Amino acid sequence: MSHMPLMPKATAVWLVDNTSLSFEQIADFCKLHPLEVKGIADGEVAQGIKGLDPVTSGQLTREELDAAIADSNHKLVMADAKVRLPEPKTKKGPRYTPVSKRQDRPDAILWLVKNHPELKDAQIMRLVGTTKSTIQSVRERKHWNSTNLAARDPVMLGLCSQIDLDHEVRRASKGKPQPDAEPVRTLLPAEQTTAASEPDMSPPVDDRKGSIDADNVFAKLGGMKRSEQ
Repeated sequence: MSHMPLMPKATAVWLVDNTSLSFEQIADFCKLHPLEVKGIADGEVAQGIKGLDPVTSGQLTREELDAAIADSNHKLVMADAKVRLPEPKTKKGPRYTPVSKRQDRPDAILWLVKNHPELKDAQIMRLVGTTKSTIQSVRERKHWNSTNLAARDPVMLGLCSQIDLDHEVRRASKGKPQPDAEPVRTLLPAEQTTAASEPDMSPPVDDRKGSIDADNVFAKLGGMKRSEQ
């Protein structure tokens, strides 16, 4: 079952011109803003668009339309399509960034470039909804506002979620060698620690054993000198 008419504005034009439905009912059925529907009624929006009858096109039953006209709180429900159409595959593009946060994107790009240099430009584009040229200008310090940029976490700025950031970082690090981990420090066995603290009960060793006796050497040298004379 489809969730919206095939031609929302054309359907809204027909409903405005041919029914007494409220703007909210038409907006909910056509997935438009109520002010946009009001603009259609005032002739300010959808000028030149020919209305499309949702009943004859099989998108709405007459019974459903009459029930909505009789009750202003009734929400229109799409009729079951006779032909099942496959859902179109939408190509994922850069993340949409609200206008109020677009000025923060250069700071977020600078943070990502500094803290996660392994990220590719396409990944940064997905995270903060920017363009490749903007990323390049921030990398090369050629951005028009480079002197005032400050690296700020895009998660803290609300430009992306921590889950999305971690996912992109894992993808970028996949297959790359990881730095050697520090050896795990363990405690020494009790036998070694207790043995080092026990007193040595072995007999003392004479360090003088094997040392040179200076008096004996000089005596021999003196005897050799007298014999030569």
